Amino acid sequence: MEREYHCWWSPRLQRDMELLVIGHAGARVLVFPTRAGRFYDYENWGLVEAVRHSIEQGWIQLYCVDSVDRESLYAFHRPPHERIARHVQYESYILEEVLPLSRQMNPSPYLIAHGCSLGAYHAVNLAFRHPHLFCKVVGLSGRYDLTVATGTFRALFDGYYDETIYYHTPCHFIPRLEDDRILHALRRMEIILAVGEEDPFAWTNRNLSSALWDKGVWNALHVWSGEAHRIEHWRQMITIYL
Repeated sequence: MEREYHCWWSPRLQRDMELLVIGHAGARVLVFPTRAGRFYDYENWGLVEAVRHSIEQGWIQLYCVDSVDRESLYAFHRPPHERIARHVQYESYILEEVLPLSRQMNPSPYLIAHGCSLGAYHAVNLAFRHPHLFCKVVGLSGRYDLTVATGTFRALFDGYYDETIYYHTPCHFIPRLEDDRILHALRRMEIILAVGEEDPFAWTNRNLSSALWDKGVWNALHVWSGEAHRIEHWRQMITIYL
């Protein structure tokens, strides 16, 4: 497999950002790491190996990006409005720096957003906010409402809520979405969600899937037995859904 490491100073984040590009051709797959994860986790956890055949055949090319979760969503030493503002800067980095690099390296128009756990949130949130850019999204074990405590997981904004948080919470903005242009783009996207039936985030998957259907947006919600929120489950899931 072809493998390239990239690092540059991001003007939008004002820091160095790293990523891995794995593969030589095919659909461009934007891969987000898990909570506060790193760009190399997907490879180190055997997830790249799980889809080796698809990569070597030139069916997919992975762009494994880094996270800034400890500076944004999980930066609990900062006030909530600063956390979501840093998250918005991260989105700008992805849209204005990473995606242009991917288009420069690979002319394929087929773009997929993908992630596991909090990476699934990043993938789904980005794809649903900018559906004209994406053809497919695959979210595994995702949490799509960060504003409420779930199981042992705390709410991420300490009760603070504003318009920016609303528009970065898929379970909130999808049910109220009325923009025909955005809805049309969502309806042509392949949307795949997979989660364990005992996963504490399962309810957010069900709510989001139901909200999409209410808007006439096709999606597939796959519920696995048990919690299914582990690397070994994600290795199986990506061979089926990615």
